[in-house]
Amino acid sequence: MAAATLSLLGFLLSLYLWLWKIGIVGEMACGTGSCETVQLSRYGEIAGIPVAFFGVLGYLGLLVVSLAGLQPRWLNSPGPTQLLALLSGIGVAFTGYLTYVEGAVLHAWCRWCLASAGIIVGIFVAVVVGLVRGRAVTPLGGSRPLIRSSAHPPTVPSPHTSPSTPAPPPSPPA
Repeated sequence: MAAATLSLLGFLLSLYLWLWKIGIVGEMACGTGSCETVQLSRYGEIAGIPVAFFGVLGYLGLLVVSLAGLQPRWLNSPGPTQLLALLSGIGVAFTGYLTYVEGAVLHAWCRWCLASAGIIVGIFVAVVVGLVRGRAVTPLGGSRPLIRSSAHPPTVPSPHTSPSTPAPPPSPPA
């Protein structure tokens, strides 16, 4: 799924920011951005927990749901895609708030945070487009039907015919 790939990227990005915040990773690589200003502000934590850790948990949850949706049991169910829409929608709302804080309150932009914002929006858009089209998002951005129609069950070619040749007519009763 495109959602799984983006979730993995978001997980790794959030993990990097969280590990920096708790002192495991040394210097933050941010270039000309204000990543440290944002991360060390009072908005960098909620109830003493680094915001990046919420990102780790959120992206991990999205990754698990998107990979579960690829399992045969869930291939024809809209459930995983609907859950991805809900979770990524919450992520977009939270990210929107944090991005507002960066620009309007802190007047500082963290490139890593903006990349995470792009990732969560990408997940949300891919999932919603899939839902609108009635299709689930698959690896590399393709799609598959959410629910297979029983009126047209899939055909399985006979081992005695090739897909391009018609099946022989049934033999008359003896």
